[in-house]
Amino acid sequence: MNTSGLLLTPGAGASRDHHTLVAVEEALAALDPPVTVRRADFPYRIAGKRMPDRPPVAVAHVREVAARFAREAGTTTDRLVLGGRSYGGRMCSMAVAEGLPAAGLVLLSYPLHPPGRPDRLRVDHFGSLDVPVLFVSGDKDPFGTPEELAEHSAAIPGKVTRVTLPGAHDLRGKDAEVARAVAAWITGREPAGG
Repeated sequence: MNTSGLLLTPGAGASRDHHTLVAVEEALAALDPPVTVRRADFPYRIAGKRMPDRPPVAVAHVREVAARFAREAGTTTDRLVLGGRSYGGRMCSMAVAEGLPAAGLVLLSYPLHPPGRPDRLRVDHFGSLDVPVLFVSGDKDPFGTPEELAEHSAAIPGKVTRVTLPGAHDLRGKDAEVARAVAAWITGREPAGG
């Protein structure tokens, strides 16, 4: 993939320093040539609040941070891959669906629906994602099973790559595998575990 960098955002209960995001950044820094990663918090976290921002606020923040990252890298947002864990990845995907140009999306533990509520899907925007998308999820994720993810990601017009790892939503102990999958996908190789 021809990219100038990766913008990563955290899940609702975490910060930009979440261990999985750090592991991905370290893996991409070790590539030759390295891929620059920018980890970014959402406004509620920056303000010291616990309740996540509503989507309009979070999506606007993604647009702003991506534009700033692109300017600092001397490029445009269509050369950046956007994504993150859970809520963060969802907000990035919504920003792209609403027209933010991007090279692709990295969606780690995407929250298809709240646990135990498969009727409350968060996929209405999938049909507007005309970019390559990488999903990395656990095989026991209560926010969406591998089968549900396969069914709903079929609505995405862009090329979809799904990597399923053993584990739940947090993918505890799987940082290295997540980072390897992202690095492989960004460099154009097929990630293991798909």
